[in-house]
This record gives sequence, C-alpha cells and structure tokens, in this order.
Amino acid sequence: MQITQQTRKALLDLAKKKRVYLEGNVLKVLKPEAGDNEFKAYLELCRSKDSTARKKRLEVTKRVQSQNKELEKAAEDNQGLLNKLQDALGEAERLRDDALEDLDTLQKRTQFELIGLIVKVALIIIIGVGITTTLLYTIAMLANKDTTILGNAWSNLFGILLTNSFSIIGTIMGVKYATEKN
Repeated sequence: MQITQQTRKALLDLAKKKRVYLEGNVLKVLKPEAGDNEFKAYLELCRSKDSTARKKRLEVTKRVQSQNKELEKAAEDNQGLLNKLQDALGEAERLRDDALEDLDTLQKRTQFELIGLIVKVALIIIIGVGITTTLLYTIAMLANKDTTILGNAWSNLFGILLTNSFSIIGTIMGVKYATEKN
C-alpha cells in the first residue's frame, strides 16, 4: 500500500518531533516508494519498535496470567482453610456446650445429693428425738409417775420438731429454686 507525500511527511514529522511511531498490522502493508530510503528506514524502525512493544506486552500478559493462576490457587487454599476453621469453631462451640451441660448436670446432682443428705440427717434427728421423748413419756406413765410436765414437754417437743422439719425442708427447697437459672 502506497501513501501520499503529505501523509509520509506527517508521519516522519510526528516521529521526529514527538517520537510517536506507527504500530500494528498496518506496518505489514505499507511499502516505501522506490529509492525512498528515509521512509524505508522509518518503516523498519517502526517494525522494530512494534516487535519490541509486542514482546513486552506478551511478557506482561504472561506474567499477569501466571500471577492470576497463583492468586486463584491461593484463594482456593484460603477458602479451604476458612472452611476448616469454621468447622473447628463449630466443633469447639459444640464441645463447650457439652462441657457446660455436663457441669450443670454435675452441679445439680451434687446439690441434689447434698439436699438429700441434709433431709436424711434432719429426719434422723427428728425421729430420734421423737422416739426418745416418747420412750421417756411411756416409762414415766408405766412407772406411775406424775406425767403432767412430761406430757406438756412431749407435746411441745413434737410441735417444735414438726415446725423445724418443715422449716428445714422449706429452706432447702427455697435454696434449690433460688439457684436455678430460670
């Protein structure tokens, strides 16, 4: 393809003044006129610069593609690690909940055993005092002794023991319900 003298002059001036050269496939079809060594040298310089620029762009493209592959692999690895971390976090939370549930069960069992022990001891004492007082009252009656004072004491003692037993049980139940989370 031949170009006009005016276009030729504009291209040469543009190269000299602003260092801007033709690039691309148009260089393949441009032919200098016979004997125009200046335009021929210009076209060779343009082809050389175009070839160098293409090589640089190709290197950059390859480098970017390589970096993109590395980034994609790193992103996949990160996602895998994130999934593992989320699984581990879920497992840790489940284990924590299990441990809290076990601790709560152990505390309730210990509390229940302590309450049971207190109630047993209180009942043994109440029954023991009641039996002892009844035996004394019975012996006094069989011995034909004056049982007026002993009868009143026996009656008062049973009233006090009954009141105390309900007080102990009420206190234990109050403590039990006061320590519940609900």
